[in-house]
Amino acid sequence: MVDGDLRVTYAEFDVAVNRAAHALAARGLGKGDRIALLSHNCWQYAVLAFATAKLGVVLVPVNFMLNADEIAYIVGHSGASGIIAEDALAATAEKALATAGVRDGVRGWIGLSGAAPAEGWEDVDPWWREGPSSAPDVLVGDDDPLRLMYTSGTESRPKGVMLTSRSLISQYVSCVIDGEMSADDVEVHSLPMYHCAQLDCFFSVDVYLGATSIILPVPDPAALLETIEREKVTKLFCPPTVWISLLHHPDFDERDLSSLRKGYYGASPMPAEVLRELMRRLPDVRLWNFYGQTEMAPLATILRPHEQLERAGGAGRAAINVETMLVDDDGNPVAAGEIGEIVHRSPHATLGYYRDEEKTAEAFRGGWFHSGDLGIMTEDGYLSVVDRKKDMIKTGGENVASREVEEAIYELEGVTEVAVFGISHPHWIEAVTAVVVPKAGVDLSVADVHAHTRERLAGYKRPKYVVLADALPKNPSGKILKRELREHHAGLAESP
Repeated sequence: MVDGDLRVTYAEFDVAVNRAAHALAARGLGKGDRIALLSHNCWQYAVLAFATAKLGVVLVPVNFMLNADEIAYIVGHSGASGIIAEDALAATAEKALATAGVRDGVRGWIGLSGAAPAEGWEDVDPWWREGPSSAPDVLVGDDDPLRLMYTSGTESRPKGVMLTSRSLISQYVSCVIDGEMSADDVEVHSLPMYHCAQLDCFFSVDVYLGATSIILPVPDPAALLETIEREKVTKLFCPPTVWISLLHHPDFDERDLSSLRKGYYGASPMPAEVLRELMRRLPDVRLWNFYGQTEMAPLATILRPHEQLERAGGAGRAAINVETMLVDDDGNPVAAGEIGEIVHRSPHATLGYYRDEEKTAEAFRGGWFHSGDLGIMTEDGYLSVVDRKKDMIKTGGENVASREVEEAIYELEGVTEVAVFGISHPHWIEAVTAVVVPKAGVDLSVADVHAHTRERLAGYKRPKYVVLADALPKNPSGKILKRELREHHAGLAESP
C-alpha cells in the first residue's frame, strides 16, 4: 500500500489495523456502534475502514463536500459516537457535531497537513503505532452491518444504506471473477473512498486479493498520469468524466502509460465516441463497465472487454452473484425490448435503509431491489440503461431519453462533454435542454449543435435550448449534477 512516501506491506497494514481497532475499543466503541469518517483519500482512511470492520463497529463515511448542516444530519441520523476528521475539515466537523447535539464521544484528528490537533481533538496517528498487535476478539456475523453509506439521492434527506459483511464479501467476489482482478494488479485509487465504487469495487477488493494499492487524495489528471508512469500502474477505475479529463490533458501523450492493462468505468454511462477514443489511444487496455447502486454494494451488472464495441453504451449482463430483470409499475416482468424499471436480487443487496422501514419495504417490494433506473433488456440478458426515472423527459406527450440525445451530440466534433435534461415549459410541459462544453480552442456555436441534432434526431427529441458552458457541475465521484443544471437553467423557457 502506497500513500506518498509511505509504503507498507500487508503484514504491516494488518498490525496497524489491529492496533487501531484496540484504540477504538479503548475509547468506548464496540460492536454495533457507529463512527463517522470525514476525509479525503489517505492511508489513515484505509486503516480505519478495516479497523472498524474487525471491531464490528459500523463505519459512516461522509462526503467531504457537504456543509456542516448536511453532515450534522448524517451524524444525528446515524447516531454516530463522534467523528474522525481530516485536519482541514475538522472545523466543519466541529460545527456539525454541535448542530447534531453530540458533545461527547470520539473526536479523531487526521493530521494530513501536519497541523497540531485543535482543542478537544485527539491525534489518531498513535492509534496504529502503539498497543496490542493481535486481532480484537470480536465475532462479526455475515449479516452484521459494517457500513452505513448515505446516498446522495434526489430527496431532501439522504438515506442510510446498511451494508453487511455478506453484502460486501459477495460483491468483492463478483468484482474479482467478472472484473478479472488479481493479486498482481497495481492500482491507483483517486476517486473518493467515501463512495462505495472506489472503496468497495476496487480498494477493498485489492486488499482482499493482496494487490498493490496507490492512494491519491483526488483525481487530478496530471497526478494520475504521473503516478501511472512512476508506479507502473496496471489497473485504473475512473468515471467517464475523469477518463475524458485524462484524454484531453496535455500530459496524456507525454507520459509512458504502457503498463496499463485494465480500465474500468462506471457512475454514469460512457459516451460511445469517448469509448472509441479511449480504445484507439490506449489499445492495450481492456475495458469494463461496472453498473450498480449503493444499495447493491454497489456492483450489479458488467459489460466485459470483448463486448465494448458491439454493445457500446450498454451496461452488460448481471454479475455472477446477481439476478437482474425489468418490471413495470405493478412489478410484472416486461418483454425483451420494452422499457421497464431495473430490479435486482442478490446477496450484494443492502439490509435496508437505516431507521426507515417504510422506504425499505417500498424499495424491496416483491423481494427485488427497485433501482429507480429505467432500462431495456435483450432476450439474452444484456441491459441498456435508458435513464433514471427522474431523468426521462416527457415533452409534448412523448418520452425522450436524455442519454440518447447526449450520445447524438457527442458525435459532433468539438464537443468535450454534454448533459441533457428537461426544464418546465408552458407548451411542451418539459423542454429538452442541452448544456454543451466545447473542446479547448474549438469554435463551436449553438447553431452548430442545433444543425447537428437536426440531422440525427426526430423533431421532438431535439433540444429546444442549447447552452455553451466552460464546465459541468459534478460531485466528487464524477457524476454530473443534473439537478443543479435544471435549477440553474429553469428560466430559459421564460426568455423571449
